[in-house]
Amino acid sequence: MNFLDIRIIDVIDIFLVAILLYYIYNLVKGTVAINIFIGIVIVYGIWRLTEVLEMQLLSKILGGFLGVGMFALIVVFQQEIRKFLLMLGSTNFSSRKRILKKFNLFSSEEGPTTNVSAIVKACEKMGKQKTGALIVIKRNNSLDFVKETGDAMYMEVNQPIIESVFYKNSPLHDGAMLVEENKITATRVILPVSNNRNIPLRFGLRHRAAVGVSEKTDAVCLVVSEENGQISYVKEGNFSLFDSIDELQENLLADLS
Repeated sequence: MNFLDIRIIDVIDIFLVAILLYYIYNLVKGTVAINIFIGIVIVYGIWRLTEVLEMQLLSKILGGFLGVGMFALIVVFQQEIRKFLLMLGSTNFSSRKRILKKFNLFSSEEGPTTNVSAIVKACEKMGKQKTGALIVIKRNNSLDFVKETGDAMYMEVNQPIIESVFYKNSPLHDGAMLVEENKITATRVILPVSNNRNIPLRFGLRHRAAVGVSEKTDAVCLVVSEENGQISYVKEGNFSLFDSIDELQENLLADLS
């Protein structure tokens, strides 16, 4: 093949395939599905090799396996496919603006309207007091399907209110708090619990609920452990690591911008 014959569209094609593979890898990494994904890639590579070598019998067997196996893959990767389609479906104005800003095609530097500082400071104080808490912050996807399970609220986000809601003797401390824009819109919310077996056993129901809602939506969650006061930041079905409270606040600001 003459490299001079490569068209611009070919470069774009390779680039888009690389992006697609990157996102697929991010969806399955850290799960059992990554081993299945690697196995499929190996089988596909062997199939292409048998075609090049004109090994017709083995090529037909592997080709038939890959063709019929697509139905099985839908079942095996059901959760990952859901997350991928959810990511593609988040196409409202806010998400488009974030993409355009990455390519410097949108000049606005508008930050999040949510009082991130108040939320982080409340979590820090509750962590020191070992007060359990679960806060779900909306980004693009609607949270109405879980909001209906709790008590409707409409209060501006501030540190004292957050702490009073999760105070151990408060009737509102069970369940999750929903934050939309800069308003607390619901408390005592029941969230879907994740069945991900890779979640460490030291994490309890609050953490599994945070992972569960972040698997089904693009919301981000803050969890304060009642046992050790540790703060966890959950997004896209995974625990996002941070080294300090300041770094947690920066990460949250970046994700909500």
